[in-house]
Amino acid sequence: MREKYLIFVTIWGIFFSTFASDSLSIKKPKNNFCKNVIGINYNNKSLNFILDSSIIQLCCDTLPQVQFWEKILELSPDSGVLNFAHNRQIIQTVHTKWWNNQSDDFKTCYRDSVRNCYQLPDTARVLFTTGKGHYYVWDSVFHLIDKAIQIFIENEVDPWYAQSVLLIESPKGNLRSPAGARGYFQLMKKVARKFGLKVNRHIDERLNFERSAYASAMLFKTICIPETKKMLDSLKISYNENDLWFKLLTMHVYHAGAYNVRNALMKSNCTYNDMRLIYCLWQTRTGAFQSASQNYSQLILTAYIKVYKKLDLLRCFRPQ
Repeated sequence: MREKYLIFVTIWGIFFSTFASDSLSIKKPKNNFCKNVIGINYNNKSLNFILDSSIIQLCCDTLPQVQFWEKILELSPDSGVLNFAHNRQIIQTVHTKWWNNQSDDFKTCYRDSVRNCYQLPDTARVLFTTGKGHYYVWDSVFHLIDKAIQIFIENEVDPWYAQSVLLIESPKGNLRSPAGARGYFQLMKKVARKFGLKVNRHIDERLNFERSAYASAMLFKTICIPETKKMLDSLKISYNENDLWFKLLTMHVYHAGAYNVRNALMKSNCTYNDMRLIYCLWQTRTGAFQSASQNYSQLILTAYIKVYKKLDLLRCFRPQ
């Protein structure tokens, strides 16, 4: 056990809400959202954290997509990997500057030769993905997760969603996305205003953590989760809101919008009510549901795996 991340929670306490509500001073909600809250000691501070043991029990760390992103999250932006889009198999690691300096003709010839070597069809995409180790520095968000858990629980929303957003959207500060989303929870202006946040020339409450956390909680509660249920009902796919695949699908709705996720599901023709549905989305592109949308849940799983490794939790919950 690493001293920096000393965990002061018992196995019994992880699965019973009384531990979370009493030992960690979280206000007891009307639901069971506290049951997966554990306590960690980070930099001599007691912080709340969500443990989703299903990510470990389902062996998500063995998925090739997760292993791929683990490598990407360890590389600096000076390096990158050439890889196949469909299975994230790494072909070669090269310097980013070298690849960017190559001509389009060279890149086309390279991709063709790789497809021929691996006996893949011309439609197989060969991608170059730069390292992102400079951005995904999760140590900086543990204190934010602690604050967000209480806000989500107070608004009767599973805090798993808050933690998942923060792990992949805010580990390196308050950035603005190319699409215009901003703040800790990467909210668009229209969404922020819908839930009462002030966004104008003089003030942007998306940069206020408490206000943006509230808006994010309301977005999940009133739009993302209901829309996820609606699309699954329309496809006659049964579900349990506590299942990992349902939560990941809801995260796709948060990121890409219900309309785009529904189109992707329709195109995939997938009717599984388990993780296979998520894997289908990883292989589906349509309309505005493209690479960034496919990668979203892959990054979520990778973030959890990397943090769990820091906390030395994988071996504790690995199925025997």
